[in-house]
Amino acid sequence: MSIDENFILPFQLESSHIRGRVVKLSSVMDDILTAHDYPDDVAKLTGEMVVLCALLSSMLKFEGIFTLQAQSDGYVRMLVADMVSGGDIRGCATYDKDKQKGDEPTLGNGHMAFTVDQGEYTERYQGIVELKREGLKESVQHYFGQSEQIATGMMVHVGCVDGKWRAGAVMLQQMPEETAIYNKDEDASHEDDWRRAMILLGSLKNDEMVSNDIGAQDILYRLFHEEGVRIFDKQALQKGCRCSNEKIQSVLRTMPDDDINEIAKDGVVDMTCEFCSTIYNINISDVLKGDKP
Repeated sequence: MSIDENFILPFQLESSHIRGRVVKLSSVMDDILTAHDYPDDVAKLTGEMVVLCALLSSMLKFEGIFTLQAQSDGYVRMLVADMVSGGDIRGCATYDKDKQKGDEPTLGNGHMAFTVDQGEYTERYQGIVELKREGLKESVQHYFGQSEQIATGMMVHVGCVDGKWRAGAVMLQQMPEETAIYNKDEDASHEDDWRRAMILLGSLKNDEMVSNDIGAQDILYRLFHEEGVRIFDKQALQKGCRCSNEKIQSVLRTMPDDDINEIAKDGVVDMTCEFCSTIYNINISDVLKGDKP
């Protein structure tokens, strides 16, 4: 029977001061990516962005929206994924269809931004890091290593299995609150623990992360059963978009009436949500009669 897992599973290695997260996205990843007609390589990058968004947001305690966005001058111009604290997640991409036809997409030069928005009464937090040409995962690892000074290792894979998109990831981090009080002997011991954990993580195969037959706990047992794994409560993930007819109308009301009339056809404006591809047919009479800001 095929395993359908859509969650974030936190864990800790008992024999060392290393914590981690497993992300598995089965049907949710397929729902997110099949809503778009992306080439496979763009779809994989979009899926990776969604997985990284889930990993990073799970490390924070917040009530609101966590957004991960990458912009570049390459073939893939923009990648965006966001997650609501309740587990609703979505993602999309913008790419240049004419720039590199037939070539693998490249991110080019750019940056990646992490944003936490907890509403109008709480100040937004944003972190920005250079976008590495090596990839999204490498950019995130660079951020933790340079900005946060936290040793971080990741394995991320997005693939198509039996015609369905699947994604999986495992992240390991040294626990900084513990390493701050190590003496030299303990430092050496825990560095050995870290190297061993990274070797074990490196043995994880892409096929295992997206398999329909291997679950998250199976992966952790296979990798770290000798280390002892303590598993914590998982957080469910589901595809969720916040678009609505009312929000589309609100956006249109910020535009001049002449512009609205210009894009309308037979008195109707057709607008498509970039995240979920839902098409909204807005009667301009409903927009023009509304109060404008």
